Amino acid sequence: MPHPASPDPHDATRRAPGLPLAPTRARAAGRGQRSVLLAVRSAVTLHRLLDVLPVFDGDDRVRVRFTLVPGSRFDVDALTALDRTGARTIPWRDACHTRHDLVLTASPKGDLHLLPGPRALLPHGAGFGKALSGEGSADVPSGLDPVHLLADGEPWADLHALAHEEQALRLARHCPEAGPAVVVGDPTADRLLRSLPHREEYRTALGTGPRQLVVLTSTWGPESLIARRPRFPAELVALLPHDAFQVALVLHPNDHSRTGGFDLARWMGPALRAGLVLARPHEEWAALLVAADAVVTDHGSTGLYAAALGRPVVGAHDGGRELVPDSPMARLLARAPHLAAAHDLPTALDAARRTDLREPVAHAFAHQGRALTLLRGHLYRLLGLGRPSGPVAAPAFPAPTTTPERPTVFAVRATVSGDRVTVHRFPPDTREPVHHLAAEHPAAGPGPLQSAAVLWQHARTRPAPAHHTAWTASGWTASVLEEMPGCRTAAAVLSRGQVLLRHRDAGLLSVTTEPHRGQGRVHHVDPTAVISAVHAWLAGGPPPRSPRTLLCDTGPVPVPVHLAPAGEKELDYEL
Repeated sequence: MPHPASPDPHDATRRAPGLPLAPTRARAAGRGQRSVLLAVRSAVTLHRLLDVLPVFDGDDRVRVRFTLVPGSRFDVDALTALDRTGARTIPWRDACHTRHDLVLTASPKGDLHLLPGPRALLPHGAGFGKALSGEGSADVPSGLDPVHLLADGEPWADLHALAHEEQALRLARHCPEAGPAVVVGDPTADRLLRSLPHREEYRTALGTGPRQLVVLTSTWGPESLIARRPRFPAELVALLPHDAFQVALVLHPNDHSRTGGFDLARWMGPALRAGLVLARPHEEWAALLVAADAVVTDHGSTGLYAAALGRPVVGAHDGGRELVPDSPMARLLARAPHLAAAHDLPTALDAARRTDLREPVAHAFAHQGRALTLLRGHLYRLLGLGRPSGPVAAPAFPAPTTTPERPTVFAVRATVSGDRVTVHRFPPDTREPVHHLAAEHPAAGPGPLQSAAVLWQHARTRPAPAHHTAWTASGWTASVLEEMPGCRTAAAVLSRGQVLLRHRDAGLLSVTTEPHRGQGRVHHVDPTAVISAVHAWLAGGPPPRSPRTLLCDTGPVPVPVHLAPAGEKELDYEL
């Protein structure tokens, strides 16, 4: 391997006719400094390179610049993502005329051989599990194809930094002419492991609470889960009770780029309004895996990362001809239970919790927790610098910033057994048998407001303006029952645990909910679910003449609900 200061046997004078015979060296700010160029082809490769950059943290001898490799259908989002980082960029033509001390990239595609300087190539996924038709050699894993790894029959990468010894063997088998390969582990997998202590923080940001978080992951292309089963996220949201499950969708960044945020929000609008979480393409996907209770995946490498975290994994599509036989992802999907229909998810989750996926994970990620340390040594050798003496650690992922929409309409199935009420809430278009419709006033809109047996309104959370008029809780509930003849119960949510409820037959009641306490935790349930439980209980008999305690079961935890005559404080509470 040539020293960075030595003539490069693969320099641009031989490989790129028309370029200067002596490419300009990138200017360094001082003696001993080095320039690193990150060659970015798409948003996903940018994200992978950003996971690697901590190897240079704290070293003012290293200057980092980015360039966009032309030719990708997904380069628009790469430019947008680059702009968000505040990184300094170099036009591709200038990058081809400038020699850097290190060129770092995470995709072998494009004219990377035109970039002067020693080049290091990393994978941009896990396990080399996909072979893409129409891109290079048939049935050769993407990332290991000689069509992309060789230029004029010679390797253009001076170093392949791989995640596992098996990958090095596969590289040698598919492209024996490729340059040197070293096994350093996977920096992104290490970031995931580093983020595990933040699990509760992520779940709080998502509003998961005691519910089970089921994350769907879809790669890109015609064999992806979302391409083969586009209605699948909406089917799960309509099937799983809202108070027992939260559903999130992780799409490949290429799908975000190809479709665009506007169309994604439009296509998935009903599911999003029912509470589906759509992860942002950078970093948020990883926080969701850490927060998840289970993952449903196709043949994309996100499923391997989920298994590395110990999450139960269910396969929903095997990728057809894109799945590389005997790859870690193929072995994972062969072991994981398969989900043929959305209604089979509870059974599949039970099977997934009993399935051991350590073998495919062990063949995908080596040197766990040490990837950046090992990679730092190899990259600093290419730079011709002594590596910094301090430790390098993978940073945890930030908490999710996507806030799921709060549903405004529910179809409610309620079962009353004495003083215990079990409530399951679904989107209004569910095919599940239901007891009544419940809606938020006025956000639900005219149709649901006219049809709902239960209407609720939340008390104001923002400061009131200087001049304003407000309903009292008593006044608003009376007004709603007068205006909406189909409504049987109107309720004002005064706080997380306090509701004023007016029923046509039972009159005014104060409803107080206790949180569930156990194993050192306090779990709060949605008060609007409690309203539906009280409504169903009141429908079964005469109104209570004295304080009464119900047990409301919304799925994860049962909570005591106290009914009592309404007091002046609740009646006069300003909404």
